[in-house]
Amino acid sequence: MKTIIRTLVGIGLGTAAIAAAAATVVYSGVYDIAADSPHSRPVFALLETARERSVARRARALQVPAVLDDPDRIRQGAGNYDAMCVSCHLAPGSGESELSRGLYPAPPDLSREAVDAASAFWTIKHGIKASGMPAWGRSMEDEYIWNMVAFLRALPTLDREGYAALVVSSEGHSHGGGGHDNGSGGHEHDGAEARERDSGAVEPQGHVHADGSHHDHGSASSTEPSIPEQARANDDNHDESAPSHKDTHTHEH
Repeated sequence: MKTIIRTLVGIGLGTAAIAAAAATVVYSGVYDIAADSPHSRPVFALLETARERSVARRARALQVPAVLDDPDRIRQGAGNYDAMCVSCHLAPGSGESELSRGLYPAPPDLSREAVDAASAFWTIKHGIKASGMPAWGRSMEDEYIWNMVAFLRALPTLDREGYAALVVSSEGHSHGGGGHDNGSGGHEHDGAEARERDSGAVEPQGHVHADGSHHDHGSASSTEPSIPEQARANDDNHDESAPSHKDTHTHEH
């Protein structure tokens, strides 16, 4: 009896010590949560395993459509992928983007990695906590998510030209469910019309920094950024001699 009591007391004290140590780490702020400071290997392995097991458990309940290699499904999914996913998960031949390089844990390069259909559907629909992966199910109907899954299964087999051709032939950004459907063809975002002008090449999604350098956000076929005509006109009409604005207000702190 005494042995049992000692054992229980020891377990209780050990549990209390672990809880106290964990509380000290949390409330002291000593653990670095910066995205550019990776987790230790044990912490990373714990979180990765928890994520994988959680997704797998829930994905088992899903019924995968019988036909995911349907060309229409793949084509429609390509447009949504290019509008919603490519900045993080990349396209064939695009290289890293600013977002994919800055996120931690790093998003998988889906142009190279095969996906499990059920797990991919669940992840797209529900997202992943504290990872940068949104729950697209809040704005996308299930059928559109399955179309994106169909495209993801085909994506690793595509080269740059094949990817661009699928995006141009798609309906653009169209997914229903969240008040975004503008008629039978949905709608298009972020330069979808420009993609059609480029004879099948997908324009890079990027921006120009103050120092003049251009950053590609991962969608990409052409590496030469185009300069809008209006921007050129503004530059031509800019008066270099105009006085700079000075703040004449009195500020009190």
